[in-house]
Amino acid sequence: MSRADFTFCHRFRVRYAEGDAQAIVFNSRYLEYADLVLTEYWRALGVNAVTPPFEVNVVRALVEYKKPIRVDEEIDGCIRTARIGSSSLTTLFELHGAGADDLRAAIETVHVHVDLAAGKSRPIPANVRRMFGG
Repeated sequence: MSRADFTFCHRFRVRYAEGDAQAIVFNSRYLEYADLVLTEYWRALGVNAVTPPFEVNVVRALVEYKKPIRVDEEIDGCIRTARIGSSSLTTLFELHGAGADDLRAAIETVHVHVDLAAGKSRPIPANVRRMFGG
């Protein structure tokens, strides 16, 4: 996929604590980066301000590691909504070296909108669906 296929990018710098002794980012941090980019994307769309809150749980996360990310690098986290189901949302991410088509990782997540009190999935509200272009 090309960077042009993504609707939103957020740049961040890798912190020292996110790397190992060789200054390479720990593999678990990639999902934290996806969460950071998702938060900024949803903030830009206005999803974080929805009342009542849009509550989701991750039900699937897939990371494909392409090239190492190193401590103190700037990374562009690119994101797009790939699919909106009745209660689920599939999101695609790519992590690139800043300003370049330098793919480091591809990530896919599936979130399900939930009723926290009942512990069950629930349909995505129409106003939230519109925010994602659905």
